[in-house]
Amino acid sequence: MENVIAVIWDFDKTLIDGYMQDPMFAEYGVDAGAFWKNVNELPERYLKEQGVKVNPDTIYLNEFIKYARAGKFPGLNNEKLREFGKKQVFYPGVPEIFEVTRRAVSEVPAYQEFDIKVEHYIVSTGFAKVIEGSEIMNHVDGIWGCELIEDRTAEPPVISEVAYTIDNTTKTRALFEINKGVNKHSALHVNSPMAEEDRRVSFKNMIYIADGPSDVPAFSLVRSRGGAAFAIYPEGNLQAFDQVEELRENGRIDTYSVADYTEGREACTWICRRIKKIADGIVAEENEKLGKAGKGPRHLNVEE
Repeated sequence: MENVIAVIWDFDKTLIDGYMQDPMFAEYGVDAGAFWKNVNELPERYLKEQGVKVNPDTIYLNEFIKYARAGKFPGLNNEKLREFGKKQVFYPGVPEIFEVTRRAVSEVPAYQEFDIKVEHYIVSTGFAKVIEGSEIMNHVDGIWGCELIEDRTAEPPVISEVAYTIDNTTKTRALFEINKGVNKHSALHVNSPMAEEDRRVSFKNMIYIADGPSDVPAFSLVRSRGGAAFAIYPEGNLQAFDQVEELRENGRIDTYSVADYTEGREACTWICRRIKKIADGIVAEENEKLGKAGKGPRHLNVEE
């Protein structure tokens, strides 16, 4: 096991105020409210009309493909999704928070003695390519998100098929992949048996940060295994405040804060202090290992 502290972030309404698709709706002149209302009605509609179950977290991908084919999202392809990444508006303190947290351990000699480091990951039900095109991509160590295949017989290419999905439950799979190091070692598989001591990142060395009830599976997994869960809400949004307070009351999260990651503000302070607490625990464990190793053989005194 490596001495890695993993900070794992949701994206929409956690790092940005709103949804990553908002710039797309604005550029193409699509009514975002009407689009999401239709998407939210699809699971019940398809169950009633066709007797099929629909994943409510990822059905929106099919609607994006339909809109693209119908010309409502003309020329929407993976390169265009990356361009929308440049239009994402992040909360204050992003992307600086990624480097501030790394310095929280890199500037402490006791932590560096045991090669403790901080890594950042994004796990989102949104488009992976949008995140890849955003300004935070150079600050994170990996992302999980939804991927789309293009129809390259069209000119320009256009999104046409769903390739890979992350929903609010399968986010936990991403956490296990980080835990085992699947993202760092391609020969590994998330279902491969692996002793706890051989896993790359211990769950107790994880911090999961997200905005609300949809992330309960990930919150619960991380907390149940000794890690930390932190929720974010937009300043002044009382409905969002009530949601995160309910999560705290129900033991789903450790605490929450206003979505401002500026150094010196509560969110940054809590995250950095939690990282240092985890780092202190790693140092204690490493010193205990050294103590158990004992002293090497030595010459006995004559009196002995």
